[in-house]
Amino acid sequence: MPLYQRLPAELRTRLDGLVQQFVAEKDFVGCQRLTVTHEMKLAIAAQACLLVVNRSARLYDELFSVLVYPAAFIAPETHHDEAGVVHHQESVSTGQTWDTHRVILSWDDVQAGAESRGDGFNVVYHEFAHYLDAEDGGVNGAPLLEDAEHYERWSEVMSAEFENLREAAARGEPTLLDAYGAEDPGEFFAVATEAFFEQPAELRGQHPELYSELSRYYHLDPASWLPAP
Repeated sequence: MPLYQRLPAELRTRLDGLVQQFVAEKDFVGCQRLTVTHEMKLAIAAQACLLVVNRSARLYDELFSVLVYPAAFIAPETHHDEAGVVHHQESVSTGQTWDTHRVILSWDDVQAGAESRGDGFNVVYHEFAHYLDAEDGGVNGAPLLEDAEHYERWSEVMSAEFENLREAAARGEPTLLDAYGAEDPGEFFAVATEAFFEQPAELRGQHPELYSELSRYYHLDPASWLPAP
């Protein structure tokens, strides 16, 4: 996990404590005969805990289990079309978070996210951002915030950035943020979180207001962890 080596010493010490707590408290379940080793638990916990290392004393309190598949898995999906008709289908997934009780991850993609640096993709950041989003009862791109003023500013910035991404994706333009974030506000928050930790300098340069909101929410400034140019 290259990012771990760049953390300030005080932050790394705090993260170490949260990782120990997470591994001790959460149930890791291997799927499709996968054996979840202690090293695998540490890799998942380190990335998940980074999101909350400066936020509060809570450590994913409602999370019961982390289900780990060896690789991408087939997952059922349900959606409603404009006429209100319910459609059921299956798709290949690298991770899923439906609520705050369990998170599902592909180990191949966990490894890739931990080891790669700067590609903007990290399934653990993505799925645990969904968890944080779901803490207020729904995955809608608006996690629990500090006060009414923060909600107002968050809505203003996130709505504008989401619409910009949707428009760019519709035009087929390349974007720093993964175009998957144009699916809905919940996916946008998760994709933005990936970029915040994976490509902080680029995000701060291209989307300063978005970076500022995420920095305020996570109480972190990952761009400052980068070595001086």
